[in-house]
This record gives sequence, structure tokens and C-alpha cells, in this order.
Amino acid sequence: MMCSSARTQSLVSEQWSPPHTHFGLETLKETPAPRIIKTHLPLSLLPQSLLDQKIKVIYVARNAKDVVVSYYNFYKMAKLHPDPGTWESFLENFMDGKVSYGSWYQHVKEWWELRRTHPVLYLFYEDMKENPKREIKKILEFLGRSLPEETVDLIVHHTSFKKMKENPMANYTTIPTEVMDHTISPFMRKGTIGDWKNTFTVAQSEHFDAHYAKIMTGCDFTFRCQI
Repeated sequence: MMCSSARTQSLVSEQWSPPHTHFGLETLKETPAPRIIKTHLPLSLLPQSLLDQKIKVIYVARNAKDVVVSYYNFYKMAKLHPDPGTWESFLENFMDGKVSYGSWYQHVKEWWELRRTHPVLYLFYEDMKENPKREIKKILEFLGRSLPEETVDLIVHHTSFKKMKENPMANYTTIPTEVMDHTISPFMRKGTIGDWKNTFTVAQSEHFDAHYAKIMTGCDFTFRCQI
């Protein structure tokens, strides 16, 4: 997830930082506006004083099935997390919200609801993969900015999964192995839609779908598990 703001403040949440660096409120105090900050935090953990400023928020959500598979592989390679155990047990923990940042269901729903009272641009990962240029233009419009068409095309090129996977500034390969072990799984693994089918069994998929339908009853937005 990304929370961003133009000319306003936000919150920093980093999973790992190099020695002699710091994040959080200290960084906010030292960083001049406009600030663009990312966080994975659930809405419930953001300070109300921050929301009171009506910061602009860009939220990116991905379908739950691809998220849990991605998360499982990330848990295995990122040593800041405990051992995830078997895929079967991790899937149950995910469904119960017993993973970092809590329940995926609560996360996506509470940020969606914030749209009713706050300037939130809610984007879907699947839409970004399907038509990245269209989604980038949505962001520009939301931020009140315009760029030449050729610049937008360059952004599309350099933010593609393939290019970012090759870029040490994005792929986390500069982080020590004892923190992230890319021999177990690369940080940027596949980035595709529907890869969950290679991990879920039919029974697990049906079990997950039933649980999902129960938890997400009444939601007025839909995720795509394949495109």
C-alpha cells in the first residue's frame, strides 16, 4: 500500500533500513514539504491528527489470493519475519489476520470506506497491470498534475515489473542476505495476476472462497483474481 501526499504530511513505515538511518516522526520533521511517503499500516494505526489534515492518499490493493501467495514467499525470504511454517498453516493464519499488518480484509475495507470522508484514490493492482498508462493518468489527475505524453510513456516503461525487477533501487538486492535471502525467493518474484493457481489446491481455493464471501459480505467493490 502507498499513502502519498502532495504539499502535506504523511507517515513512514519501512520494513528495513540501512545502518545510521532513521524513519518515522524524525524523518517527517526533517523533510520539507511536499512529502511523498509510503506505508503499509492499516488505517486504524494512522494518527487521527494526520487524517485531520486531509492529506491525499493513494491506496493500492491487490486480490487476496495473489497477496497471500506473495506474502508466503516474502515471509520465507525476509528474515525479519518468523518462519511461516507450511503453506497450509500460513493460509489459515492469513485468513485469521494473524500476519504482519493484520487482516487483509479489514485493511482493504477500512481504506475503501475512508473515500467517503477523505481524498483517497483507490487503485487496484490488477487494473495497473492491465493498463498502467490509464492508472498513471488517474494519479496525475488526482494530484492536480500534468505531464507530456512522452514522459508518461517513460514512467510506464520504468515502472513495469520487468524493469523494476532489474533495478537494484527497487528490487532490494542491495540488502544483506541475513535480512532478505534472495536465494530463497526474489523480493520481486512474478508480479502476475492469477499465479495463486500454482499454489492453491482446489480444496484450498474453495475453502478460501467461502471464507472470503462471508467476511466481505456487503462490500461494494470487487477484486479480480485473474485478467
